[in-house]
Parts: sequence; structure tokens; C-alpha cells
Amino acid sequence: MSGKRGSLVGLILFVVLMGAGGKALWLWLDRPIERVSISGEFTYVSAAYLREELSPLIQGQTWLSVDLGDLRQRAREISWLSEVTVSREWPNSLSFELAEQIPAARWNDEFLINPDGEPFAIGPVTMPEGLADLAGPAGSGPEVLAYFDHLSRRLSTLGLDITQLRLEARGAWRLQLNDGAWVMLGRNDREARLSRLSAAWQRQLGAQASYIRYIDLRYPNGVAVAWHGETDAGESEEPENT
Repeated sequence: MSGKRGSLVGLILFVVLMGAGGKALWLWLDRPIERVSISGEFTYVSAAYLREELSPLIQGQTWLSVDLGDLRQRAREISWLSEVTVSREWPNSLSFELAEQIPAARWNDEFLINPDGEPFAIGPVTMPEGLADLAGPAGSGPEVLAYFDHLSRRLSTLGLDITQLRLEARGAWRLQLNDGAWVMLGRNDREARLSRLSAAWQRQLGAQASYIRYIDLRYPNGVAVAWHGETDAGESEEPENT
């Protein structure tokens, strides 16, 4: 009986010592984070921008206790980062592998959108030059960007660039050509209307482009053109509401 009691006491002491030792080991390993390394290819954001955005996320964190999943998610919310991988490095360092957002166009004046049509804030980063200016209701980024790509391919055969494309809340489209004339495309029969624009541009309007204020394609037949210095489009028929 005394032998069994001695074995039980020994087992309890062993567990207590292991627990105390494990806690001591955890405390010894769980040091403050003293070094952070960043890797990735960056075209638009600077090292200073990344340091400023990441520093608050690791402030007060310790090497073993920091939740890497939560830290990755919070870093992923930095506007110019599209992907984040974070890992521990012995004995007290973190390593961030970052992927930068690729701006595809300006969006609603204050944002950019990436190739997936997802908007992100410009922040303190210098605005990239040569981007088209797109706009639309919330959540319409993928649709507007896809239609911009479609229109760009179609109108490039006429030597035209789209500098602005806007989707109105009621579903109507309008676009600006070569930083000049606006085109009112409307909602319906857009392919037929673009065909009329193409024919009219090649027949006459291309040679008079610098004088055009806007082109209204929302008429059932033909197009209406407003010239600089005029107040109304040169078309007697009222446009459709589409």
C-alpha cells in the first residue's frame, strides 16, 4: 500500500515539475518581437509606407503569443496590399512576404480598382499616371472594368481611347473619348448604338472630333451631336430614356 502511495506522489511531482518547466520555457521563448523583415516586389509603395502601416500591428506583441492568422488578416486590410504571408523566425523575428495591389483604373474619384474590379484607397501613394477614370455604384467595379475593356478593344479600331467611363445608378452608360467628347450610350441596344457611332465616326465625326461636345446615341435611328458653342444637340427627335 505504501509503495502505491509513493508512486502516486512521484507522478504528481513529475507533472508539477513538467508544468513549471514548460511555463518557464514558454516565458523564455515568448520574447518581445525585435526584428521584422519585409520581402516582395514593389512598384508603387515605399519601404517607409510599409513600415508606417505595419508597425502598429506588431506593437506590444511577443514572439510566441502573437496570432499569425489575425496578424495576416489585419495586414491584408492595408489598402495597397493584395496578399500577405507572415511567419516566425528564431529567436524573436517576424517575416512578412507581401504582394502589392496592381492599379487597373481610377475609381469614383477617390479610389483605384485592381484587375479584379476591387476598389482600394489611394492613401499617401503617388497616383499612377495614364489610368482611365471609371465610376459606378457600389459593387459595380468588376462590371464597369469588364465593359471598359470591351469598349477599349472595340473603339481602338477607330484610334479612340476611353478616358472616362461611368455607369449611372439607373443603369445608363456614358463615356469620354480621348479626353474630349462625351458619348451618351444609355442602357439598351448598346451594341447597335456603338455600330452607329462607328459608322458616323468614320464617315464624318472623326474629322470634326475637336469641335464635338457630346454625341447622343440614345435615338432610335442615327446619332445626335452637340458642338462646342451650341447648347443643344443637332437632332430634332427626342432621345429615348434608355
